[in-house]
Amino acid sequence: MKIAVVILNWNGKTLLEQFLPSVVAYSEEATIYVADNASTDDSVAFVKANYPAIKIIQNTVNGGYAKGYNEALQHVEEAVYCLLNSDIEVTPNWLSPILDTFKNESETAIIQPKILDYKNKSKFEYAGAAGGFIDKYGYPYCRGRIFDTIEVDTNQYPNDTIFWASGACFFIRKSTFKALNGFDETFFAHMEEIDLCWRAFNNNYITKYIGDSTVYHVGGATLNASSPKKTYLNFRNSLFTLTKNAKGNIFFLIFTRLLLDGLAAIKFLIEIKPKHILAILKAHGSFYSHLGELLKARKNSTQKAGYFTKKSIVWSYYISKKQKSNQL
Repeated sequence: MKIAVVILNWNGKTLLEQFLPSVVAYSEEATIYVADNASTDDSVAFVKANYPAIKIIQNTVNGGYAKGYNEALQHVEEAVYCLLNSDIEVTPNWLSPILDTFKNESETAIIQPKILDYKNKSKFEYAGAAGGFIDKYGYPYCRGRIFDTIEVDTNQYPNDTIFWASGACFFIRKSTFKALNGFDETFFAHMEEIDLCWRAFNNNYITKYIGDSTVYHVGGATLNASSPKKTYLNFRNSLFTLTKNAKGNIFFLIFTRLLLDGLAAIKFLIEIKPKHILAILKAHGSFYSHLGELLKARKNSTQKAGYFTKKSIVWSYYISKKQKSNQL
């Protein structure tokens, strides 16, 4: 089974200098690509000069994660894609458990490895940890990470079916990616992988966590958690994802989420973060402007029951003080 490791790059020469060596050293089974999102630095020249075996795909514009990968993967022929962030260090034999799973489990379409923190390698990393789930109101969380509480990895989370896989290190069969028409480019970045996994779930594909494979992620190298733009994208894209994919009374669900977003804005007010309050308002404005398109996408797709954790993760975390996944 042929696999392609595809690293999306935008002005990331420093990250490529730091993290490409481990990818090259430990990815003998793979063809490695760097998909460049119209960088203005000399990162492409760096790759060509130092890693001539790596294939370069040059996108014409910076379309973010979603459009960037959609365009780049049109030029990739391998049967399995690994979409790998440029700020990830991989480990020896990281690909073998993934390929074995794809070979032995024909029904498995998407896989995520164990994602640990590059800066503190005993802990899970925020963006993915041991695999993602979603609560009854559409809030995503991970085994090993709920909101800002991140657990130490003690191998407490076994290989298992999950709801969504992190875009930081995202394995998917080429056939599945094409059948689902890739990422939704209106997302630009953040939560597009959850939207894709939700569409996969609604179409009876299986997503798995394989903790026998480990990678270390810096996180926030492109857009850190303190950025209002990240707040905007996360709040907006969460509403996009719910509207398109959730089964049931979508208007009640969205109304509830809008109220909860209001509580989040109050939290930002208490923390004196006016730019983040504005980001939530802008996210809601963008959601309303796209509502017609989202409802059309919903009408033209399938929604399936059983997608969520029945408890509210907000209630469990803030009220019941259950801040570890195995306490839920």
